[in-house]
Amino acid sequence: MLALTDLPTCPGLFYGSRARDGILSRMRIPGGILNVQQCWTIANLVDRYSTGWLQVTNRANLQIRELHSEIAPSTWQELQELGLASRRVEVDPIRNMMASPTAGIDRQQLLDTRPLVAAWDDYLQTHPELSELSAKFSIGFDGGEAVSIRNLRNDILLAAERNSTNSEIVFRLYLNGDTRIIIEQSQCISVLAALTNAYVEYTKKLPRIDGKKPRLRHLLADWGAESYLEEVEKNLPFALRRSSIELSERAIAPNGNLGIHPQRQSDFSYIGIALPLGRLESKQLRNLANLAQNLASGTLRLTPWQNLVISDIPNSQIFEVKQQIADIGLHSSATRLDSCLVACAGSSGCASATTDTQSHALAMARDLAQKLTIERSINIHFSGCEKSCAQHQPIDITLVGIQIRQGNETIAGYNIFAGKKDLPFGRQIFPTVTVVEMPAAIERMLRVYQQLREPSESLGEFCDRQAIDKLQQWFNLNKSE
Repeated sequence: MLALTDLPTCPGLFYGSRARDGILSRMRIPGGILNVQQCWTIANLVDRYSTGWLQVTNRANLQIRELHSEIAPSTWQELQELGLASRRVEVDPIRNMMASPTAGIDRQQLLDTRPLVAAWDDYLQTHPELSELSAKFSIGFDGGEAVSIRNLRNDILLAAERNSTNSEIVFRLYLNGDTRIIIEQSQCISVLAALTNAYVEYTKKLPRIDGKKPRLRHLLADWGAESYLEEVEKNLPFALRRSSIELSERAIAPNGNLGIHPQRQSDFSYIGIALPLGRLESKQLRNLANLAQNLASGTLRLTPWQNLVISDIPNSQIFEVKQQIADIGLHSSATRLDSCLVACAGSSGCASATTDTQSHALAMARDLAQKLTIERSINIHFSGCEKSCAQHQPIDITLVGIQIRQGNETIAGYNIFAGKKDLPFGRQIFPTVTVVEMPAAIERMLRVYQQLREPSESLGEFCDRQAIDKLQQWFNLNKSE
């Protein structure tokens, strides 16, 4: 296992994939929840086989880069016994199931989705035939939490809602964002199983697309959602209940899980901790686990926003927790620029990237932190190419890596986009900005936004309501303050 030849494109834990900076392995953490013993074991694994750091991904996985040797059989056995590795190797590469990091503790939730996450993970573990699924097959569970995952991308999403007729809590089924089915809580696993099995049968009959297993979106484009649901119903002892009521998207506060928040459990709070670009040193993971064991319930929760949550903190311990987090070298502020960054692996880890996104993003955040104070959370996305692997929807600011020709040499740079009006990145504000010029361009954008925005307006919303020529005039790099 973790053989260094014939590596798959989508990594799991047992079989990594080859990246520019070495072997990349990905550990599925169902629902993103870890206990103290698991944290200690992961930290030891990273120290022994890699370079002492790991990364939380945008599906609340843990990603280990630069693996330099094969993992010993005894280590695999320990990981399986602790629930950190799949009981069946075949299904290990399938994407992590997503859930709100505040499941079970959120004051706004309609129900606790953690039992559903555990039940679906158990179903995957006991059905090796599901290895036929695309490794990118993704399922999400939203329990109506304030820290919602409803707007994040999943092939299948079950989102809790209250039945207006009898106040019963039911789930609405979304297929690639489209919704038309209402499901009772007791039906969830049966429906997911039928949806998945119909998809598996489809993949067996269809040849690979560009060398890869067909995605669920290919099935929906081929069959249509209604035909797919009719096929699913053949394997269910009940009919699926259709609904024509469209739900409006919920507004999700950027980085709303960061900072201190009261739990639904009286006299307890949780704290969301920022991890710049999701990066976490092994010693930081150990120290956070020790903190959670000594001052809370011993639980760490990874989030799809590449940070983490410590839950079940007695309110009397909040000051001490914040002090220890600072001593570890981390913070919980949503208004620091390093809380708001998203970046792909960049040219240091990916052959497709044209820019070193990770180092450019962190250097920009450090530079601007000395020059201005951010009043509202601002999300900034660095993408090394147009694939946009790290962020699938437009956000406040997106920088897309390019190569710029200057005289006889080619240098790295970015096209800079803002807002959500145009897919996939928003509207282009600046073309061909060099890496040297880039921090000043972002600084100018942030200063103008903070001077001219409406009180509750995000940077993306501010840019969306302005004409491009007006934005370019305001953001002009040569304009003095």
